Amino acid sequence: MRDIQIAAAQFEARDADRDYNFSRIESLAQRAAAKGAEIVSFHECCICGYTFLQELSREALEELAEPVPGESTRRLERLAADLNVALLAGLVERRGGKLYNTYVAVDPERGLVARFSKLHAFISSHLSCGDRIEVFELRGVRCSILICYDNNLVENPRIAALSGAEVIFAPHVTCGLPSPMPGRGKIDRALWENRQRDPAPLRMEFDGPKGRGWLMRWLPARAYENGVYYIFSNAVGVDHDTIKTGGAMILDPFGEILAESRALGDDVVVGLCTPEKIELSSGRRYLRARRPDLYGRLTAPLPPGQTPQVTPGWRLKAAEE
Repeated sequence: MRDIQIAAAQFEARDADRDYNFSRIESLAQRAAAKGAEIVSFHECCICGYTFLQELSREALEELAEPVPGESTRRLERLAADLNVALLAGLVERRGGKLYNTYVAVDPERGLVARFSKLHAFISSHLSCGDRIEVFELRGVRCSILICYDNNLVENPRIAALSGAEVIFAPHVTCGLPSPMPGRGKIDRALWENRQRDPAPLRMEFDGPKGRGWLMRWLPARAYENGVYYIFSNAVGVDHDTIKTGGAMILDPFGEILAESRALGDDVVVGLCTPEKIELSSGRRYLRARRPDLYGRLTAPLPPGQTPQVTPGWRLKAAEE
């Protein structure tokens, strides 16, 4: 690892509108580059839109999907070369007869350097789950990617850290969702529409358990317990039938927030990531203190007939109702 400025972005994407979404990616990447960022990351499926995928048929999803590398990847590569920054962004990928929620990393000199498919896909039954956690080099930094729900299973960032990751990119579309957890739930769209005239009510929703309050329960812990930098990107504003809370942030290996967006709209924040914090962190000492001889249960196969169950809280809440 070396000293490097990394950016996390948030923006209000439009469903199935690649050109508009690319215009926001370009604008925010330019802003980040002007602040000295060498890597800029965006939220999951930011190129095509996300939550509306749950309404699409298999045929409609296939029409929306594209190969990697493909048109959007090449577009990202051109933008990366023009700005001399690495870019990470998400789309729906069509590969080998299957569809994936995929996140790509492009380098201004090397082009496409990484492709990661969400391990725990659930927004649509037509999306297949990825099957690997990889570490790759980007701008002199060893990186890994975990998409949204992937970060809620502590084993996933632990494997990334044990595989040598120094930075974990965590693209999300989250918050403002129904949940059985106290205080969580949807955010009234009227608050979003009225945010310029009266921002306080929306800020309270964004900061409370529907947004930042929930993130702070677990996100800093992922960075702290593994001794890695965490780059959290998220959608903000209207996302299909929900309001997302943004909160793009850079967290260091101590679980401290280096940079965080407080904007009620599109924004990008940049944080300086430095190598000395990794080895000084408690998480790296915890990795060296592990007792793998005690952990056989973690890799034991599931009972016969049982498969992994990916159940987001909003589905549990819908089942209650």
